[in-house]
Amino acid sequence: MQISPITLKVAKEFVAKHHRHNKPPTGHKFSIGLKNADGELIGVATAGRPVARHLDDGLTLEVNRTCTTGERNANSALYGAIWRAAKAMGYQRCITYTQDDESGASLRAAGFVRVKELPARPGWAASSVALKDKRDPVGNGGVPRVMWEIRRTADIKVKES
Repeated sequence: MQISPITLKVAKEFVAKHHRHNKPPTGHKFSIGLKNADGELIGVATAGRPVARHLDDGLTLEVNRTCTTGERNANSALYGAIWRAAKAMGYQRCITYTQDDESGASLRAAGFVRVKELPARPGWAASSVALKDKRDPVGNGGVPRVMWEIRRTADIKVKES
C-alpha cells in the first residue's frame, strides 16, 4: 500500500461511493489517498479544522473522514499518515470521532487514545423548520460518539555535564 496526496474532489467522490454512514466532507486542510500495488485508490482520509469551535486553537487538527474499501490495515495506515503530516506541519494534537459502536482498533493501532464519550445530539437545526435541510450535516444520524486523540509528546532534554 502506498500513501499519496489527493484533492478534496477525489476524496469526496470516494466517500460518496464507499462510506457506509457519513456524507462527504465539505472542506479540508488536506486529504490523502491510499493506493494498492496496482495503483488503485483503496482509501482516503481528510483532515481539517476542528468542527467544535472550542477545540480550534490553531494547533489541533481533526480527521474529518476516513474511508476504505475494506483492505486490512488500510484505515490505520491513513490515520498514521495524517498524524505524521500533521506533526510535520507543526500541529500538537489530532482528534477524530467514531460512532460509539465502532471498536476503534484502527485508531489504537495508529496511536490514538479514547478521550471521552459523547451522547447523541439532535443537531443545531433540530427545532427549526426553516433549517430542516441543515439537519444531520455529517450524515451520522445523531448517534452517540467517541472522541479520540493523539498528541505530540514532549521532547526530553538531557543536561550536558
